[in-house]
Amino acid sequence: MIAAHADWSISPGKRWIAVARRQGDAWRAEAPRPVGDTAALLPGLLAHGDPVALGLDLPLGVPREWAAARPESGFRQFLSGLGATPEFFAVSATLETVCPARPFYPARGVKGMTRAAHAAALGLASAQGLSRWCDRATALRPAGAPVFWTLGANQSGKAAIAAWRDWLVPALAAGAPVSLWPFDGPLHALLAPGRAVLAEVYPAEALRQLGLVMPGSKRAEAPRRAMAEPLAAAMARLGVMPSPALSAMMRDGFGADAAGEDRMDCVLGLLALIAVLDGRQPDHVPEDPWIRRWEGWVLGQVEMPR
Repeated sequence: MIAAHADWSISPGKRWIAVARRQGDAWRAEAPRPVGDTAALLPGLLAHGDPVALGLDLPLGVPREWAAARPESGFRQFLSGLGATPEFFAVSATLETVCPARPFYPARGVKGMTRAAHAAALGLASAQGLSRWCDRATALRPAGAPVFWTLGANQSGKAAIAAWRDWLVPALAAGAPVSLWPFDGPLHALLAPGRAVLAEVYPAEALRQLGLVMPGSKRAEAPRRAMAEPLAAAMARLGVMPSPALSAMMRDGFGADAAGEDRMDCVLGLLALIAVLDGRQPDHVPEDPWIRRWEGWVLGQVEMPR
């Protein structure tokens, strides 16, 4: 079996992937590498016909209040049909062009803009309606950004656009052997030779699932370097053997450049994914039809929002 986690961005230079292969009862993890050509990502992972579990640091799902007006039966059907509506991905510069068929906003910072106004333009009752349940804060971590919000460091909209429009929608249209967790079923039931299961993995959630604490900002090299020993200990607990290149990268704080945090997030996501694959963390999905059909969930998350 192959486990992988990709840290996604609208910028190709900030897309990184970490891959591990199961060897008996253990895993061998390689150092993160650039994702490169997205069209070659799935074929490359599936080249040997093994089951593939691919974690993604990007939204897989949409908020229920927005989805309530959609004609499709669920997120997978919605995603498969987006190839016929490219205008869906256009990011609005002002609220005048925001509507349910064009939900992404804002294209740039505008004085006085609020998420409440964004929600109102989409016909939602309040700003809370922009968020899926799994986006909301829990007792263990802060809230993630709403799917359709596209401004600032804490936003996920641009990653969703880049992944859905340029990779997932074309892959589904081409009949790629892909399952989407949790929409298509439980993770372990979906794993099959020659097939990839895609699941949303949130690095901030993964950090806490692994019992790790950052000693500062992950954007700084020194705190990342200080994580080398805790990460190595977490790998030992999970039966993950890092390659020499990965061990060296961890000791080096994942590099001094701006992509260092992306490379570390790859490894955190990979370890959290392996914990679920090996049954050390539950494959938990709340018994809520909106979550299971439309909103999705974060792999390994057991805490409900506040």
